[in-house]
Amino acid sequence: MSSADKQVAPEENKPTAVKPQTSSKWPGFPDLRPPPRLWPALVLVLAYWIGWVAVTPLKEALHVNGFVQFMYYFWAPMIVAALMLVWALGLSRLTWLDRLWFVGTLAIGGIVARYLVDRSVLFGLIMYALPVAMTAAVVWLVVMRGAATWPVRLGLVAASVLSWGYYTLVRVDGIDGNLATTRNWRWEATPEQRYLLELKPVSSRPAARLPTAGKADSTGPTEPSQPHVSASDLTVSAGDWPEYRGAARDGTVRGATIAADWKTQPPKKLWSRRVGPGWSSFVTVGDIAFTQEQRGEEEAIVCFDIATGNELWSHTDKARFWEVVAGAGPRATPTLAQGKLYTQGASGTLDCLDAATGQGVWSRDIKTDAGLKDPPQWGFSSSPLVIQGSVITFAGGKDGKSVLAYDAATGEPRWHGGKGTHSYSSPHLTTLAGVEQVLMVSDHGLESFDPASGQLLWEHKWFLDGMFRVCQPLVLPGDKVLISTGMGMGSKLLAVTKEGDQWQVNEEWLTKDYSPYFNDAVVLDGHLYGFDGPIFLCVDLATGKKLWKKGRYGHGQVLLVADQGLLVIISEKGELALVQANPKDLKELGKFQALTGKTWNHLVLTGNRLLVRNDEEMACYEVAGK
Repeated sequence: MSSADKQVAPEENKPTAVKPQTSSKWPGFPDLRPPPRLWPALVLVLAYWIGWVAVTPLKEALHVNGFVQFMYYFWAPMIVAALMLVWALGLSRLTWLDRLWFVGTLAIGGIVARYLVDRSVLFGLIMYALPVAMTAAVVWLVVMRGAATWPVRLGLVAASVLSWGYYTLVRVDGIDGNLATTRNWRWEATPEQRYLLELKPVSSRPAARLPTAGKADSTGPTEPSQPHVSASDLTVSAGDWPEYRGAARDGTVRGATIAADWKTQPPKKLWSRRVGPGWSSFVTVGDIAFTQEQRGEEEAIVCFDIATGNELWSHTDKARFWEVVAGAGPRATPTLAQGKLYTQGASGTLDCLDAATGQGVWSRDIKTDAGLKDPPQWGFSSSPLVIQGSVITFAGGKDGKSVLAYDAATGEPRWHGGKGTHSYSSPHLTTLAGVEQVLMVSDHGLESFDPASGQLLWEHKWFLDGMFRVCQPLVLPGDKVLISTGMGMGSKLLAVTKEGDQWQVNEEWLTKDYSPYFNDAVVLDGHLYGFDGPIFLCVDLATGKKLWKKGRYGHGQVLLVADQGLLVIISEKGELALVQANPKDLKELGKFQALTGKTWNHLVLTGNRLLVRNDEEMACYEVAGK
């Protein structure tokens, strides 16, 4: 080919130069950025939800206790969020705009939700909303392969808005013993609001103001138009239930019999009615019962007729305690003594009332007396103990103001003592080594006081930092005392002796097999029947060894009918079960749904009538006797 031919060769025969790939964002520059690295974020959210399954539906099978479960709910979302931040800003290989967009949409959504949610949801934003929001954002990025486009960015905004936004529309109406929340739309009426709409006061007559020995804002009783209770009605006899968990505070009924087979002779409902929120139990005398509840901005002590459920009188104090786990209302149970009713409110009001009329005799604010600024985390829960002319309660103040005693007639302070600052248990009267004394369990351990002077007789230190004790001490034959702690911390059996003026306390055994949360136990023939977390069990008290564990009643309560060896159990979901007290196995003799909703209150058997309640409803059942 001549040089001329070469000069006229067609252009299409020339080799085509390969143009460098350019970025759509910056034309003319090659896009050398590798694809986004999304797998670490996906691994993080998958690891979180695998852990959530392990501590929630599978926790019993994996032997995860409630404390570990709570710690996971609280800390895991924050740890995952911190690692997610490291991934997004340093390892994701997203564009810097998309890195900041991912972090910003989640952060801004959480900040806005913080100011819009109901107060009951506030604490749950980290525990529940944050994991959902992170998961939604990561799944969206994985599906869209982290594309740096505006539709993907707008999808992240939508994921954040929907995840956080859901929690602004709901409220939490309590958390059960397994840390499961009850959620309702925040615009729905609460059970308490529905109750208040139906509530018909016994009388519209204005109530007299309660005389105060301390500083307590009280409005006095709402008295009936006609007297229903006389002094003769208030004489306590065998079969009555005058204080928390009965006359001996041990949850045991003596001298009574009931039908021993609920499958053929089920209890008969006599009545049921709404009740204000609160976790009080009942005290009874004859055909009269007393309990406590919340009515709007007032705590109420209510007297009612057991036969009909009709209110006879009510006394109210201007006080409202609320926290997200158990909600509003009093936690303690009244105490009936010598015609007077002694009550402890969740905010600190200690009242003495005329049990026949509800008229106030005196009132104290134990929060002020103990030098405290605020009530404890779950409210003052100690049911007053009346002994030797004193009313004794637990306040948890420092400088020896842990346990407070007042004159039962006047409300004037008598003594104070103790080192515990944290307890939801109640003073417990017993006799050990021939000496009458008051036991009090707390974060400090177990302390014993002389009821007249408050002198510390002896103590057993078992300090719990940041933990709590709720259950009553169990006094056993041979001057032995069992104290228990939840969250897998276990129980101790102590032997108490006295030589001269010296007391000696020896630890006989410590077991992790029995760790009750807030569920008291009963004792029969050397065996304990109670709850280890949400499961019912039997323990040999001689050794501390678990004999069986299988009753699925949640975080319920139990009562012992001692003469027949029968256990009456109220489950956390409001089921009543009759169980034979048998150390060899669990034998259920019948079960039925008695209440609806979360049920933590102790049940009461008086005569042949069984009283049960929760924070929404109370009912009376007739249990046929022999």
